[in-house]
Amino acid sequence: MSEKKYLFVLDLDGTVLYDFDSISQTLCQYIREIQNQGHKVMIATGRPYRSSKFIYEAFALDTPIVNYNGSLIHHPLDPKFKPISLLIEKEIIFDIFDKNQSLIRNAFSELNDDIYLYKKEKAIEPLLHADHATKITIGPFQDTIKENINGMIIIGHQGTGQKIKDYIDLNYQGQVLSRIWNLSGEYDSILEVFTPEVNKGSAIKYVGEYLKIPRENIVAIGDGHNDIEMISYAGIGVAMKDSHPELLAVADIILDYNSREDGVFRFLNDFLESEKDS
Repeated sequence: MSEKKYLFVLDLDGTVLYDFDSISQTLCQYIREIQNQGHKVMIATGRPYRSSKFIYEAFALDTPIVNYNGSLIHHPLDPKFKPISLLIEKEIIFDIFDKNQSLIRNAFSELNDDIYLYKKEKAIEPLLHADHATKITIGPFQDTIKENINGMIIIGHQGTGQKIKDYIDLNYQGQVLSRIWNLSGEYDSILEVFTPEVNKGSAIKYVGEYLKIPRENIVAIGDGHNDIEMISYAGIGVAMKDSHPELLAVADIILDYNSREDGVFRFLNDFLESEKDS
């Protein structure tokens, strides 16, 4: 067995998970085994903690977790770990929403595991990951949000995403960023709003230093645009098959498998087997 110990950083949706909550039991068992060998495994996801906790527990992790793409970093098992919470000023959220209200179908903001939803809508419930939310408050944001928040998701009317993004880019350059999710149909205008400091690359740097694992021993696996900084920072950046084109451009390794084909397990098994022979 190789003496080199790695930190494996895993994205969830489209990487570990092939739908909302399906996870490979083969992968779960393997993740537990490699931790027993001395390797570390952590999750870096755009999801809130409430909807990634079940994977953290299934993997029996003992590391910090990155949620909201790095807006929130905490350690579920170690109260001594210094958490990171990067927040957007609530007044910016109010303005973005108010100035673009005719373009917006719905929106929600989050602070830790609290949800602030503009209006109840059955169709967008899967986006909320509302199970185990600390609280859900519904109503106009100026009435419900009393503190700065981790981030905001805007569901625009079809075809309005770029107009909303243009407003954010023009008026809040250097204060907040936004990305349009790569979707189609009636959900082609979903935007994620976050602070410039938020990215998975900075987050895994913070955790890697905490765990005293050198950058060259960090292996990150992802599939989306929000994984670009993480894949770029890692000593070995791995992209799933059919990943976002901009992610493929910076990856060191591109897999021949996707999440439905247990791509993460296949890669980890092959990678660590090859390390034994090195």
